[in-house]
Amino acid sequence: MSFDVRETLVKPEHALLVGIGMPSEERREREALLAELRDLVSNLGYGIVESRVVWTREMQAKYLCGVGKAEEIRELAQQLGADCLILDNLLSPGQQREWEKLTELPVMDREEVILDIFAQRARTREAVMQVDLARMQYALPRMAGMWKHLDRQRGGSGGGKGGGAAARGEGEKQIEVDRRIAHERIIAIRNELENVRKQRNTQRKERTRQGIPTAAIVGYTNAGKSSLLNMLTDARVLAQDILFATLDTTSRKLELPDGQPLVLTDTVGFIRNLPHRLVEAFKSTLEEAVLADFLIQVVDLSDPDAQRHYETTCEVLAELGAGEKPMIVVGNKVDLLTPAASELAMQKLAAAVGKGVCLRMSVAQNEGSQELLDACVEMLSHRVETQTYRIPQSESRIVAIMHRDGKVLSTEYEGNDVVVRAILPREFAARLEIYKV
Repeated sequence: MSFDVRETLVKPEHALLVGIGMPSEERREREALLAELRDLVSNLGYGIVESRVVWTREMQAKYLCGVGKAEEIRELAQQLGADCLILDNLLSPGQQREWEKLTELPVMDREEVILDIFAQRARTREAVMQVDLARMQYALPRMAGMWKHLDRQRGGSGGGKGGGAAARGEGEKQIEVDRRIAHERIIAIRNELENVRKQRNTQRKERTRQGIPTAAIVGYTNAGKSSLLNMLTDARVLAQDILFATLDTTSRKLELPDGQPLVLTDTVGFIRNLPHRLVEAFKSTLEEAVLADFLIQVVDLSDPDAQRHYETTCEVLAELGAGEKPMIVVGNKVDLLTPAASELAMQKLAAAVGKGVCLRMSVAQNEGSQELLDACVEMLSHRVETQTYRIPQSESRIVAIMHRDGKVLSTEYEGNDVVVRAILPREFAARLEIYKV
């Protein structure tokens, strides 16, 4: 069972989008956020009549902005015939109720919009559970406004005495029932997700036991992460030009140019002001980024806010405890830019990255993949060494293990020995010290 925040789920056809700008915000940043909200709302299939930034001198408790500004927004909604008000801010349950009382319209905030998109995109059992958990945590404190219509329909308290359950209205009793069910469901989902986390830990331990390194692909939503995984591993993961196309992790194994195996894992995309409860809900999925040997961050260079997207991803990674991970930054979609614009965008991104590895790519055109694979080899160079070994033919099993766990570059036979030049994991190479030439 999942809970929705409002009684009706009819898609708005004339939504008014408003971003309330605070004194601490830059105008361009606030306008970029509102443009992003337009994309989010469009992805839900809602109609939009207008989007507007409203500036306030200081944050107010009731509406975020002052009463005068709130009245202006209400009048604008009436003039435009809006059937829904969507605020590009995070609202408390009380603020959401005040806005709905003022405008007499359903009111959504940025978090609810993102939650609804996640609910549309969830496909696997794990993703559905994670989204349900976040939606119920969002809806729980808002239940007070969900069942008031029952009290109005049944005439209030029902005539009970003594202030007990009989004296309470139908709506109030329904709220108590729903809250109890929601709490029970939240506990059940958390337990299920904990079991999923344990299963994933078991899989990781097996990879660690085999000595297989891992890399997590991270980045802003719609930057091209799934497309990159598909290009490098033929994973055939859904890769669409829509926000949050991927909510589930997909892991695929590939062989690097030096023969090392590497497990690549796709992860859910990030976004500015990503609701904290979604980060919490998807922690079992996002652990892949925390526990990976290194990260590959994909940035859409064709987006004017590419540098800000890079910074947002780094902020979320820091919140997850993966802020200090070694990272390769990939500037993707250079095919959508002119050479001059591509060069300028790369310079800005490289300046933000600093001393880290920064590469340009066009995943759509399959350009830059070799440079990325070479960078992955460099990231893992401390794990392997290249040596020449003289192995007695009577120890041919050692040569077989070399082929299995490393990359054999050449093989020559000299008398009763096999001279092998190979790239091997350091741990394995250390056990072959006596055979080194």
